[in-house]
Amino acid sequence: MFISDNSETISALNLVNLIKNKEISPVEVIENTIKSIEKRNPSINAFVFYGFDEAREKAKTAEKLILKGDDLGLLHGIPVAIKDLFDFKPGWITTFGGIKAFKKNIANNYCFFAEKIEKNGGIIIGKTNSPVMGFRGTCDNYLFGPTRNPFNLNKNSGGSSGGSAAAVADGLVTIAEGTDAGGSIRIPSAWCGVFGFKPSFGLIPYLARPNAFSNTPFIAEGPITRTVDDSALVLSVLSGFNSGDPHSVKSNNNFLEYTSKPNIKNWKIAYSPNFDVFPVETEITEVVENALKFFEDAGAIIEKVEIGIKYDQKELSDLWCRLVMPICLSFHENMKNNGLDLLKDYKNDFPEEYVSWIEKSYNMKVIDHYKDQEIRTEIFEKIQNILNEYDLLITPTLACMPVNNSKDGNTVGPSSINGQNIDPLIGWCLTYLVNFTGHPAASIPAGLSKDNLPIGMQLIGRKFQDSDILTASKIFETLNPWEANYKICENRMLN
Repeated sequence: MFISDNSETISALNLVNLIKNKEISPVEVIENTIKSIEKRNPSINAFVFYGFDEAREKAKTAEKLILKGDDLGLLHGIPVAIKDLFDFKPGWITTFGGIKAFKKNIANNYCFFAEKIEKNGGIIIGKTNSPVMGFRGTCDNYLFGPTRNPFNLNKNSGGSSGGSAAAVADGLVTIAEGTDAGGSIRIPSAWCGVFGFKPSFGLIPYLARPNAFSNTPFIAEGPITRTVDDSALVLSVLSGFNSGDPHSVKSNNNFLEYTSKPNIKNWKIAYSPNFDVFPVETEITEVVENALKFFEDAGAIIEKVEIGIKYDQKELSDLWCRLVMPICLSFHENMKNNGLDLLKDYKNDFPEEYVSWIEKSYNMKVIDHYKDQEIRTEIFEKIQNILNEYDLLITPTLACMPVNNSKDGNTVGPSSINGQNIDPLIGWCLTYLVNFTGHPAASIPAGLSKDNLPIGMQLIGRKFQDSDILTASKIFETLNPWEANYKICENRMLN
């Protein structure tokens, strides 16, 4: 993140304007960003691949375009990080979340996020850490190790977009890519105290191949930023119809409209402390419920609701694991067709929890998958019924505080909360239910714990009413700004 002479951080939106007005050079911005990454990244392990040489060349080109007076993209000259999972840039290493067998694997194509960012003038500076295949809510792997939380280096950043969230929280970049199949944008955003936005399914094109219909549960790409305006800016870049995505829809393409004059007076907002079934740590509940008053101060009406979910949280987390497995199975089968049997020749590259689910899923029957979709439909109906009556649904983002990093490359979440057993992979995440449904959702910094660790609050909106989340989030940010929280990260480097 660019630091001004008075040591104040500058948002991407402000930085864009400074660059276009020739008050700051893209070359200066990139050099400052590289300097920050080189200084601070070793302590948090957010970036696992640097593209500094290419970024410097693109910054020089960006500067020439400005001096020529050419029309500029919405992100002209802005450094951006992409994720090291199913996220590609030609000529760059991609390890699918730290799989050792792919440590020298070079991509030859773009993912949608990277291509769109560059077409709009953004400069991709590097790739960020992720767990193997994104199959957990923490960020750790055997190749690169854990991404450490900028608020406390003993703690994990959350996952799977953990490197991206940590990089933004630590001020290394203003914008980083997240992908979200079960909460992978919102989970690390909650633990790192940043704003993470998962759009409505179909708002941002998702170009899956060879199976364009493989998005189950619903997968989305989205921004992780410090400010709501910066996420609105990125959504304006990424959204829009793309004929290569069978689920793609047309959209407004100017999401900054919804943060310029936000108003939620007389909105009805539903609040669920636990989706009926999740055990949640007391301190998280207290912070989130205290944060609700800022919406009331803005004129909204808050009502506590029951969702009506009849399945217990373990049944639901197992359901998510089963639903996401076909994508993983397809990955392994495609690799075998190309002569690489990962689970036979490189089995030790994969955590045992992942291998266990792979082995179980190979024996699933088609009728079992069909029945799982019926359960998923019930969850959709319960959440949709709430949103038929309310403008937003608010919950905690996560049920627990950040966990300690493991030393073996296999950090997981807690196995129990409040005396109740949960799945350590994702059972503590109140996020994946929204991937069942496709509604837009964001994690917003609600406050800090007594130990100065971030606590996230999840805002869930009506389908394709992503603007409502941005509007409410902007009001919350204005009434309860969280920018000062990042001083904790900055001071950590001084101790």
